[in-house]
Amino acid sequence: MLLTLLLTIAATACSPPTSTRTAGDDVPVHAAATRDDPRFEKTFRHAFADVDGVRMHYVKGGSGTPVVLIHGWPQTWYGWWPIMPELAEHHTVYAVDLPGLGDSTGSPTGYDKATLARYVHKLISDQLGVRDARVIGHDFGAAVAFQYAGQFPDDTARLGYLDLPLPGPAIDARTYRTLSWHIAFHSQRRVPEAVVDDDVREYLALFYPQVSFGGTAFGGTSDRSPFTDAEIDEYARTYSRPTALSGGFELYRALDKDVRDTVATAPVRVPALLMTAQGQLAAVQGTVAPRMTNIVRAVDVPKAGHWLVEENPRFVTAELLRFLDE
Repeated sequence: MLLTLLLTIAATACSPPTSTRTAGDDVPVHAAATRDDPRFEKTFRHAFADVDGVRMHYVKGGSGTPVVLIHGWPQTWYGWWPIMPELAEHHTVYAVDLPGLGDSTGSPTGYDKATLARYVHKLISDQLGVRDARVIGHDFGAAVAFQYAGQFPDDTARLGYLDLPLPGPAIDARTYRTLSWHIAFHSQRRVPEAVVDDDVREYLALFYPQVSFGGTAFGGTSDRSPFTDAEIDEYARTYSRPTALSGGFELYRALDKDVRDTVATAPVRVPALLMTAQGQLAAVQGTVAPRMTNIVRAVDVPKAGHWLVEENPRFVTAELLRFLDE
C-alpha cells in the first residue's frame, strides 16, 4: 500500500472517538489509558476547561511549584506519563493536550506555535491562576514552550526545551522541510490525510521506530519501537479523529509562520534547559542561539533518539528535577 511504500522509501482502522464516549464500565474514553494505574488514581485527575472556543483537556497532580508539560507530534499529554509520578513528588504537574489534539476538542485559530502558546497560557495562567510556571516542551511542544516564555516572560519561571530544531533565523521553513522526509510530507495540503486515512495506527507504529535511537532518521537500521502496543493504541485513539489527524499535520504546515514569529519574538532570557537526542546537541543548540540567551544547562540524552522520555526516562527525570529545583 502507498502508506507502507512511503515509509519504506524514506528509510486499524477505527471509528473516531470523542471525550464523551465511554471505554466500558462507564469510564470516559479519555481516562481509559489510566483507569487501572494506581499511580494515577493516587495523585492525578483529568480535567477540562473552555478556552476561546476550544475545550482543553489536561491532567493535574502533585504539589509544589508548578510545572507545565507540553507534548509534540504524534503524542498527547500521555507522552509525559513515564516521568509524571516522580515529578509530582516535588511539583504540581499540569500536562496539557494542545488545542485540537489529544482529548482537547474544537479548532484553534491557528496551529502556529505562538497561537498555541496563547491558548496554553490562557488555560494555565488565566483560568488556573498559575503565574510562575516552569514550562517544559518536547518536539513541537518545545516551540510552544519557547513562545510561552517569549510572550509571557513574567509568568514563566523556567523553560525546558526538548529535542526540536527551532524554526527561525538559523533555519528557515524551506530548509526545515528538508531535514526529514516526514516534515516535507506532513507539510503538504490534504496529501497526508489522504494517504494515512484510516490507517492511523499502522502509520504511527511504523513511524515511531524511525526516529528512535538507532533508527533510520539517525542513520541506523533499527526498527525497535520504545512504545508499547497499549501506548500506540492510546495515541491512535486520539489521532484517528479526522480533525486531530489534520490538526497534527497543521503543526508542520505552520512552519513558515513559526519562523516569522521566532524572528519577531524578543530573545527569551528566563533560565532554560536544553535536552536533545544523543549526538544532536550541537545541531539543535545552533538553532536556538541566540533566541534563548540564558541556557543554564545543555545535555544530550544517552541511548535516546527523539523519544527522550520513553527511551531514557530516568536520565530525563533526573535532569528535569535538577533544573527545576535549582
